[in-house]
Amino acid sequence: MDSQVSIWFFSMSTAFCFAFFSFTILFSLLVPFLRWKLWCNCEICQAYLTSSWTKEFDNLCDWYTHLLKQSATGAIHVHVLGNIITANPANVEHILKNRFDKYPKGKPFSALLGDFLGRGIFNVDGDSWKFQRKMASLELGRVSVRAHAFDIVKSETQSRLLPLLSSVAAKQQVLDLQDVFRRFSFDNICKFSFGLDPGYLQLSLPASEFAEAFDLASRFSAQRGLAYSPVTWKVKRLLNLGTEKQLKEAIKVLDGFAREMIGKRREEGFSERNDLLSRFMGTINDDKYLRDIVISFLLAGRDTVASGLTSFFWLLSQHPEVESAIRDELERVVGSSAEQFASFNQMREMHYLHAALYESLRLFPPVQFDSKFAQEDDILPDGTFVKKGTRVTYHPYAMGRMEQVWGSDCLEYKPDRWLKNGRYIPQDLYKFPVFQAGKRVCLGKEIAVVEMKCVVLAIIKQFKIQVPGLNPAPRFAPGLTATLRGGLPVLVQEREA
Repeated sequence: MDSQVSIWFFSMSTAFCFAFFSFTILFSLLVPFLRWKLWCNCEICQAYLTSSWTKEFDNLCDWYTHLLKQSATGAIHVHVLGNIITANPANVEHILKNRFDKYPKGKPFSALLGDFLGRGIFNVDGDSWKFQRKMASLELGRVSVRAHAFDIVKSETQSRLLPLLSSVAAKQQVLDLQDVFRRFSFDNICKFSFGLDPGYLQLSLPASEFAEAFDLASRFSAQRGLAYSPVTWKVKRLLNLGTEKQLKEAIKVLDGFAREMIGKRREEGFSERNDLLSRFMGTINDDKYLRDIVISFLLAGRDTVASGLTSFFWLLSQHPEVESAIRDELERVVGSSAEQFASFNQMREMHYLHAALYESLRLFPPVQFDSKFAQEDDILPDGTFVKKGTRVTYHPYAMGRMEQVWGSDCLEYKPDRWLKNGRYIPQDLYKFPVFQAGKRVCLGKEIAVVEMKCVVLAIIKQFKIQVPGLNPAPRFAPGLTATLRGGLPVLVQEREA
């Protein structure tokens, strides 16, 4: 009798589970249809749901830019996503500064990146964010830490980047410069964050399980945000299917690596080391929390720098006059010095270089958009009503292409717009939120910019970089940062001494 009851109970449980999963999957498949038919029939939402925008635009960011240019307020509403998108500097200041506490990252965003970033600084709000922000500010503000970062960049440039470019130039091979920059920045940020050299930019361009897992985790986490409903990816995660299965496997690799590094550091001691992990270990004993913090810094320091450098050299290939001006400035500031690298103080004197980099970031920000969630009903400065729970996205990529923000020549690459009498003049951060603004402004901005300058000067001093072919407009792959589809194939030519 007991066995029959057990069998009946097991059968009922199985039937219930099957029915529940079937309903959940069916619901997730019907959500886009139901939204399109019954909830919103506006032109923007139909274009998004049917992907008809792809007939005219290669990139989603360019379609959004087109819509924002047509908007009288510089804001649009994609109802099916519950998302208000804006390119209005007044709105950006409202979100990031004036009403900062009312526009947190929010639970929906944290859920998207939770498996990847955990409780890291870019995925939390409140006390956890304040704690990490304070610690990061203290560490990254130290002169010794910035000097350490600069030494790492110089070493990686001298020992790996330049020899690789020389080797490719001698063989007259086509090189994917985006891949090179991703490898370069990965080596740098791993040394800075973990005190580990993965050797990802060695001449053989080796594979790296950790780097590949990091890329997969970043890409698949970003793809969650493209789903019409979070139910879709949550069901796939529950059933361990498709990209969610791959994401789980990639995160397993990251977790194993982090555990190994933290364990090794505890055995060897960390008080005398300069890497971020060692510095944070002096305050934090929770290994999972340490993992989340350092993985977040890896994301910030690797992909953004690589994206910025890739876009810069793509622009430089079309504007040889800018490259010549940077070389002239380098010669004027450094002179005939035998030193291979400009010093930190010398780079601060190179105003045109700084302007050229910022102009590149204006047109091609590594992070094309960022979102917050409204904690309560609100009205933006442009008059847009924001309902509680709405996602509000500011769009630096679109902002760089708005005439009312940057003038009628906004689509042109003109470093001079940042200069007055030959000196760099900062712009309003809410007009140029490439490094965010307000309380969440990027703490690693100065380190990142110095790294980019160091690379740019070292390369253009010794090499000519050419993009072969017709050099079409960039097409971006989905991800947390701007990545070119197909990379950036270039030809490298060594300059005559």
